Amino acid sequence: MNKILIKNIGELLTGRNGSLEILHDKELLLSEGKIESVGKADEFSEEGREVIDAGNSLVTPGLIDPHTHLVFFGTREDEFEMRIKGASYMEIANAGGGIRKSVKMLREASEDDLVKHSLPYLESMLNHGTTTVEVKSGYGLSLKDELKSLRALKRLNEMQKVDLVPTFLGAHEFPDEYRGAHSTDREKYIDLIINEMIPAVVEEGLAEFCDIFTEEGVFTVAESERILTAAADAGLGLKLHAEEFEPIGGAELAAKVNAVSADHLVAVSDEGIRSLKEADVTPVLLPGTTFFLGSDRYAPARKMIDAGLRPAVATDFNPGSSMTESLQIILTIACLKLKLTPLEAFEAVTLNAAKALNRSNSIGSLEPGMKSDIVIWNADNHKQIPYHYGVNNVRMVIKGGEMVFSFSG
Repeated sequence: MNKILIKNIGELLTGRNGSLEILHDKELLLSEGKIESVGKADEFSEEGREVIDAGNSLVTPGLIDPHTHLVFFGTREDEFEMRIKGASYMEIANAGGGIRKSVKMLREASEDDLVKHSLPYLESMLNHGTTTVEVKSGYGLSLKDELKSLRALKRLNEMQKVDLVPTFLGAHEFPDEYRGAHSTDREKYIDLIINEMIPAVVEEGLAEFCDIFTEEGVFTVAESERILTAAADAGLGLKLHAEEFEPIGGAELAAKVNAVSADHLVAVSDEGIRSLKEADVTPVLLPGTTFFLGSDRYAPARKMIDAGLRPAVATDFNPGSSMTESLQIILTIACLKLKLTPLEAFEAVTLNAAKALNRSNSIGSLEPGMKSDIVIWNADNHKQIPYHYGVNNVRMVIKGGEMVFSFSG
């Protein structure tokens, strides 16, 4: 692989000591898909190197999306209209919409259908500057269909440029066939997850993490702990959908089981925040979901930061509650509604997002030895990205030392 020199960088964001720094008059030397050196302007010779002129523009690490539901089939725009007319998320779900509708559509699709359906979304993510994406299953809710989803995800990871981090989310909801009036119906599905799904997923090496929707009306804290304990015993890392609607103790559970992240956290309590900090669990906030659901209740990001936590931010890309592939628009919402500064917002989709995926040693910053996942922007500085919203501000994306997108307009 040829050495690449990126010169004429206007503003460079790179991580040092756990936070991003704003640097000027720097250039980057890339080699073998990694950052070889960060030098002063004109420090490196151009001889024998491919030269990329950044044109005095902003250069940042590739963006990292640490929470998505990319593998689905079919869309739910009718529910969008229902919410506009006043229906709540739970009302739509109780009427047979929501996750259960996506389950029905995915079960009718083939593995090939899922791959074909997902590819354009991945291309859009890459073109918007996202180079690593966590992807959950969870629209199958049967052994056959959860494995189908994760196998499709494995194929996607092998055939395109974005790095995908697979997460098993069989505990996303109780499928219709286990929603009877008796508690034994719930117990049978939990047994299926623990005794059949998790072993099969691990045997095929299809997932790195196990996630669960711990929420009132879905999985209780006690049920979640049983499933997550089984997943940990099987060798999977742990994540939780926690406190999206009610503070039922999901954040405390995330701390208790040493989860890598707790996600959503709109309704997290002060005790939950303390627990996350003590256990070094990364909060992953999804402000685009709150926005898309038409709610005014956002996760208390500033309270988390004041407590010493470093929140990540994600799209929560899914067909029901956050239909966007663009982390750029999420940066804007994070600044306006979570009250993150533009620099904190960039930290949330680089350094902190890498930590939420156990990848702090390879992505999220542009220090020597890190992967050369880089975005060159059509902007002079990082503040312009959330400020200039609703458009694609990317000029060029470099993934592992290879230019994979260049704006030609």
